[in-house]
Amino acid sequence: MSLVAPQKVRFRYRLEGHDTEWQDAATRRQAFYNDLPPGDYRFRVIACNNDGLWNDAGDSLSFTIAPSWYQARLFQAACLIFGILALWAVYRLRVRQIKAAAATRFNERLAERTRVARDIHDTLLQTIQGSKMVTEDALEHAAEPGRLRTAIEQLDNWLARATREGRAALNSLRAASTEGHDLIEALKRAAEDETAASSLSVTCTSAGEAKDIYPIVADEAYRIAHEAVRNARIHARASKLLLELEYGERLILRITDDGMGMDSALLEQGRPGHFGLQGMRERAAT
Repeated sequence: MSLVAPQKVRFRYRLEGHDTEWQDAATRRQAFYNDLPPGDYRFRVIACNNDGLWNDAGDSLSFTIAPSWYQARLFQAACLIFGILALWAVYRLRVRQIKAAAATRFNERLAERTRVARDIHDTLLQTIQGSKMVTEDALEHAAEPGRLRTAIEQLDNWLARATREGRAALNSLRAASTEGHDLIEALKRAAEDETAASSLSVTCTSAGEAKDIYPIVADEAYRIAHEAVRNARIHARASKLLLELEYGERLILRITDDGMGMDSALLEQGRPGHFGLQGMRERAAT
């Protein structure tokens, strides 16, 4: 204390737990701290009088700053756990996305392989089977030049058709999805080609306003109809066949014949080693 010249009293202060050295406040009688974190502190003050004599003992005040709710250890631990769970959730989501993308690519490749397999069945295998039948008939009547020539001509036509169908299948892989196709005319040509050497009578009709159809959809409908006409000729032994195409909100292809029909078990399971009915169902599903 200095009763003679109190304005000349100088001060130094130090906040233990925050300051590393004494702070010189000169004659100022206030100390300011605005960034103190939660914790225990001890505020110390020393002073000197007007003669320059320092009191090294000084005085002190201990106090505690309680943490705010967001500074509590429990809250920080909860935030840490939540962050870990969030990172785990993001990781699991990303793994599922990668798996889904891989599954999508696999399914696309599998679907394309299945479609190619159906195309092979509907073109190459069917043509080979038909050519074999023509060849067997020609061998049985080898002594008849006229019948032999007819069989060779039929075989030549079938091989040419297989070539066209193979090229069409390859082109369909590169065709744009906005190209239009006259489906009913293609179905008529397919029916005429299939029944040219048989007594099967085919009638093709269409209802509704004709619309442009995606090439893949048109190709699937064409393959389904072609397989149905072939089955009616070879297996059902039909004499009349009606092929109806209906345009509307949905494309409906209806094929009926007066053949002998088939057993319900065969209809459900198909003939072992044959994929005609299975291929038709797969095409309709896609």
